[in-house]
Amino acid sequence: MGIIIFPTIEKCISEGRARDTIVANMDGTLLRSKAPFTYFALVAFDVGGILRLLFLLLVSPFFSIFYYFISESVGLQVIIFATFVGMKISDIESAAHAVLPKFYSEDIHPESWRVFSSCGKRCVLTSTPRIMVEPFLKDYLGVDIVLGTEIETYKGRATGFVRLPGVLIGKNKANALRRIFGETQPGIGLGNCDTEIPYMTLCKESYYVPRNPRIKALCINKLPKPIIFYDGRLIKKPTPLMSLLIILWIPFGFLLACVRLSVTSLLPIPLQYYVLLATGIRLTIKGTPPPRIKKSKDQSSVLFVSCHRTLCDPVFLSVLLSRSIPAVTYSLSRFSEIISPIKTVRLTRERASDASIIKQLLEKGDLIIFPEGTTSREPFLLRFSSLFAELTDEIVPVAMENKMNMFHGTTTRGWKWMDAFFFLMNPRPTYEITFLNKLSYEFTCKSGKSSHEVANYVQKVIAETLSYECTTFTRKDKYMALARNDGTVVTNTSLKLYM
Repeated sequence: MGIIIFPTIEKCISEGRARDTIVANMDGTLLRSKAPFTYFALVAFDVGGILRLLFLLLVSPFFSIFYYFISESVGLQVIIFATFVGMKISDIESAAHAVLPKFYSEDIHPESWRVFSSCGKRCVLTSTPRIMVEPFLKDYLGVDIVLGTEIETYKGRATGFVRLPGVLIGKNKANALRRIFGETQPGIGLGNCDTEIPYMTLCKESYYVPRNPRIKALCINKLPKPIIFYDGRLIKKPTPLMSLLIILWIPFGFLLACVRLSVTSLLPIPLQYYVLLATGIRLTIKGTPPPRIKKSKDQSSVLFVSCHRTLCDPVFLSVLLSRSIPAVTYSLSRFSEIISPIKTVRLTRERASDASIIKQLLEKGDLIIFPEGTTSREPFLLRFSSLFAELTDEIVPVAMENKMNMFHGTTTRGWKWMDAFFFLMNPRPTYEITFLNKLSYEFTCKSGKSSHEVANYVQKVIAETLSYECTTFTRKDKYMALARNDGTVVTNTSLKLYM
């Protein structure tokens, strides 16, 4: 009979549970999926790159044999070793905060969550290393106690082994629960297999969560806290098959990215659109872009203000406008600056100096600004500096939307110089660029609007076009959530204008 002796989760009443304590297993109970490979693969690729993912994939057959046919404990020790050995603990913690929550949140079991969320005190028992799951469980699900497998460390790095009493499974879970609660019985216990029976019998009520591959995951907007910031490179869950495809694609994809980058660097701009299309990049345009302005005393240059998606934003905007337009940003790696096919200027964050630079640029011609603060995976956040609104009234908002099918083209914690390559390594990346109407007189500084009002209006119209919700998050908030720093970039104050 095993765990089937317990009633199923559907029979558990969730009303009036605010004073109850609940204890739940994670894989296969709180999460729909019991297979842990995906989440270990995310850490392997994010921290160790393609070689670590390859090593994990080669080891995965041994993990599967042990995990499903011999011993879950031994199988987990194998995959923990393959994933963590030699990794910095700080890097694992970083991935747990910035990468894993998005994927965990997409796999919450709706019936388990119905009961789990109704209880006042929440405890999760898991055989997965605690270092991987604790940030998500505590920060996003409101879990009070997380008991998981503890990994061995040496001088700030993981050894690949686990601490005594070993993998938290079977009787080890029951013992861990006793250490925390003593003789007090938790109100509800949730589990999904026979190895959970030891701790479930310690609870006043216990319920079985049957495996149902067809059950849909909980809608993420029903979670207590939205997951706004995400910083991983991978778009899809790296199952064993997907991991194999990623590994096989990366060498070819890197060569393809080099070809695509060469196109924008070597060919005349009028030809670039068609050659990029032939290499698999789809660029679409909506709205009517403003014509090239012939400089005169009565006309000033146009400032294109776009939301920031990837480092390719100003490049593809120039391609669709059929002319090279300089781009201004506050943060750009030196390597990205070198390989950029258009002129780029990094500002200093010093108002007087920045104003002088921008004024010089606008006197020479049109200009693009893609303020840092938004990424392709977070709700809209445009840090449009009010400085620009004070220097020109010829402002054209540009809404950018892109689609990638394998890799994300931006990162906060990783190698920034690889951002453009990762975007261009996607098999069929797309960019949809919408030119909005130029700001009318009543929304410019000349009409009496403050520069901040102009900036907020630009943000609003771009957000509405993309169906995004404006937030109060700043660039510092993003970097604190993902990289545990304020995002300050130290640059050389003696800037060179590439004109």
